[in-house]
Amino acid sequence: MSVPDYMQCAEDHQTVLVVVQPVGIVPEDQFFRIYKRIASVSQVSIRDSQRLLIRYRHHYLPENNEWGDFQTHRKVVGLISITTCASAKEWPQTAERFHGQKEVYSSTLYDSRLLVFGLQGDVAEQPRTDVAFYPSFEDCPDVEKRVDDFVGSIFIVLESKRLDRATDKSGDKIPLLCVPFEKKDFVGLDTDSRHYKKRCQGRMRKHVGDLCLQAGMLQDALVHYHMAVELLRGVNDFLWLGAALEGLCSASVIFHYPGGTAGKTVARKPSISQPADAGKRHRPGAQEVLIDPGALTANGISADTSTEIGRAKNCLSPEDIIEKYKEAISYYGKVMTRNESTNLSEEEKIQRYSILSELYELIGFHRKSAFFKRVAAMQCVAPTIPEPGWRACYKLLLETLPGYSLSLDPKDFSKGTHRGWAAVQMRLLHELVYASRRMGNPGLSVRHLSFLLQTMLDFLSDQEKKEVTQSLENYTSKCPGGMEVITLPDGLKLPPVPFTKLPIVRSVKLLNLPVSLRPHKVKGLLGQNMSTASPFIYSPIIMHNRGEERCKKIDFQWVQGDVCEVQLMVYNPMPYELRVENMGLLTSGVEFESLPAALSLPAESGLYPVTLVGVPRTAGNITVNGYHTSVFGVNSDCLLEGLPAVKTSGCLVEVIPSLPRLQLSTSLPRSAYTPQPTSKEELSSTVSVQLFNGETQQLTITLENIGSEDIETLELTSKIVSTKEKVFGEFLSWELEEALSHLPLKSGQALTLTVSIKVKLDFSGQENLLQDLNDDGISVTGLPISSPLRQVLKPRPENKTVSSESGKAEYSHIKTLEAVLNFKYSGGAGKVEGYYRELSLGVHVDVEPSVFFTRVNTLPATSTRQCHLLLDIFNPTEHELTVSAKNNQELVLHASECQRMAIQVDKFDFESLPQPDQETARFTNPKQLEEERQHAQGCQINSKLGICWSIISFQTNENEFH
Repeated sequence: MSVPDYMQCAEDHQTVLVVVQPVGIVPEDQFFRIYKRIASVSQVSIRDSQRLLIRYRHHYLPENNEWGDFQTHRKVVGLISITTCASAKEWPQTAERFHGQKEVYSSTLYDSRLLVFGLQGDVAEQPRTDVAFYPSFEDCPDVEKRVDDFVGSIFIVLESKRLDRATDKSGDKIPLLCVPFEKKDFVGLDTDSRHYKKRCQGRMRKHVGDLCLQAGMLQDALVHYHMAVELLRGVNDFLWLGAALEGLCSASVIFHYPGGTAGKTVARKPSISQPADAGKRHRPGAQEVLIDPGALTANGISADTSTEIGRAKNCLSPEDIIEKYKEAISYYGKVMTRNESTNLSEEEKIQRYSILSELYELIGFHRKSAFFKRVAAMQCVAPTIPEPGWRACYKLLLETLPGYSLSLDPKDFSKGTHRGWAAVQMRLLHELVYASRRMGNPGLSVRHLSFLLQTMLDFLSDQEKKEVTQSLENYTSKCPGGMEVITLPDGLKLPPVPFTKLPIVRSVKLLNLPVSLRPHKVKGLLGQNMSTASPFIYSPIIMHNRGEERCKKIDFQWVQGDVCEVQLMVYNPMPYELRVENMGLLTSGVEFESLPAALSLPAESGLYPVTLVGVPRTAGNITVNGYHTSVFGVNSDCLLEGLPAVKTSGCLVEVIPSLPRLQLSTSLPRSAYTPQPTSKEELSSTVSVQLFNGETQQLTITLENIGSEDIETLELTSKIVSTKEKVFGEFLSWELEEALSHLPLKSGQALTLTVSIKVKLDFSGQENLLQDLNDDGISVTGLPISSPLRQVLKPRPENKTVSSESGKAEYSHIKTLEAVLNFKYSGGAGKVEGYYRELSLGVHVDVEPSVFFTRVNTLPATSTRQCHLLLDIFNPTEHELTVSAKNNQELVLHASECQRMAIQVDKFDFESLPQPDQETARFTNPKQLEEERQHAQGCQINSKLGICWSIISFQTNENEFH
């Protein structure tokens, strides 16, 4: 069965077909080397006005040769055989093979040649016209000359056949030319009927037109084609009528487009000097040279204007060419019911659909072209084929992608709206997955299935999402998906497919270190790192874009060796729980150890915070480029630059050299109190204690180095944050020398520090502390104070707290002191760069009144230098306490009891206290001067009296009272 040659075009009708084939064993590279030299002789000038155009083929089915009478350019008229022969003994066998090769095309062959390489001696020296001997493939200088002579001999035979057929011999009977499938149909026909004779004449006219076209006689060919059309139309010989119309169209195309049908239209009458190879045909790779209409014989078209009338009448216009082609196709369609046309093999069907695809591509019908390309791909694996060609199927499916607006790069689907029909695209991707699997390439299946899930997620139903992910997990169990580029055998590269939608990330935020771990720059060194990018403090013209925001440096630092955090707000678009394994950060700039996390996101979770952590191992600037995940067995590297919808305040942060880490523990229990206005996050911990006024409490602090760097410096400062109450003396005091002697503090070592908490407040003016006790009302405070020896106050309920609303009114005599102990420490490489860390401890003290002096009086003593100081002392506490003074016995006071105490003391000499100089007194506030004077007098009284109290049940040390 013949195979259609879909590569032919209109210009091929004027060429003669020469087959070049090897005889015996010929190295392939050597054969094609000689073949290219032979094919270079694509035209031969026979006379001054005629040229013969040759079309070479190295493979041609003999069955196609049977259609040579139907269209002469399909007929093999020349054979050039190439062989190797090492000795004279092999020559007879080689000659026999050559003879057998000629027999294949003997019915149509005009002439043949045999090129023998490697044979030397007597046989090679014998002169022969049909055989040429060469010592080697390299030593064959006259191959082109011999081919030129060979073409000349073909022309002689062609011309003789043309003249023989064109001559009108009315007495001779014209033979009926047939196509292969017609021969059995004409058996028994009346050969003397007028209808039969007209059929014979019409077919012969068409045949002569073909010969004239090949011989370069364009005008004669046009005339014969016109006559053939009229004769064949009259007898309804549709197949040959279609062929005659096709020949007429081809001859007209050759004239109108001497530069080839792929080039621009030139003048209808080109110059004689126009080179024959001025244009290229639209079928690449074919050998041909276009005819020059200005160089024809007198029987053809001449340059004389008198012949223009005949030319214009016989040659079709460009518009008519299209109409006649349509008409020829319609006539061909009427005979398509013949077995010769319909019973195509699977290979022929594949070729037909592929050519249809190419034709639609040429006219710009890309989706239609892709449709036929896909049909050809499915034909490659039709059930009737014993060995399905899955590789060919896969290759053809890949070629259909552009027609369906598909590419293999997921980046093309992140820009704007979706292009193309999603349902068709998903079908095609599924077919690629299946073809990949049948090819035995699971990695390819994983890549295409990942692409389907990533790019078509919005178009998949819930059930389809489940099915696709199950299939993907099955594939990845055998071949995990990764981020490598897959290169196909033909060189095509499949880019990686990161799962940026599983889960979807809405924002990325780099988090600062906890307050206790944040590095601080020594103030004197701040200027070293200040930017000098612009001399302007403020510019109203600021160009913003997402790229600059991502590269913007964040105004805090991370520390080498410390865990750093990045918060992602993620969303699970799947209708079921999504397990994300091995999710971590992608960074650049410094060595970074990512600590992967595994998370499980509920179905359609909404925004869900995920914190990814890692440890920078070196100092410098680090950029968070994205994140990596492992979902359904596919490892993905998702870069932020490819995710324009992700919000971020910057991804570049400075990593400073490593610093030590200090952990603090105390002897007092921790408290939930937060000293104001200090925020809770700024304190590592807070301790709380309840003291009586004048009491001293020891706070033992343990500092442990839990980092890898040595602590080389340590500073301690304190700050009272509540300023409502006036504190007498030092609230917090410590001795740091002993602790500093342990420096440098190695990793894992600890030191202890004792801080004294001493509370001395003024509780005067608290009228709600004492009840009306109905006495003479004389008091040092100016309040109505009574003086019975014992009066019990209203007891305090245990279940009420100081912070309750009722308690505030009832127990407002309790005062609060708050302070912050700040530890500043440094060491290691960070210290060299001028960085340190701070650790803060909050101290919350609730102060209750201890003893009150409700009445103060003096009596003269026996000595004029002394006096008796009479004190009415009241115990507002719920405990029994003792009060003592210098050189006096202890006075025991029960809860809520008032007693009088007499103390013999030297008279006070306030005149001896230092006085401020006149200049200081003039420029200082009088109120402040008075406060300083009273404070100095109070200190003198305290030192002389030395009054202390102690609660017996607590068994504590004596506490001072102010």
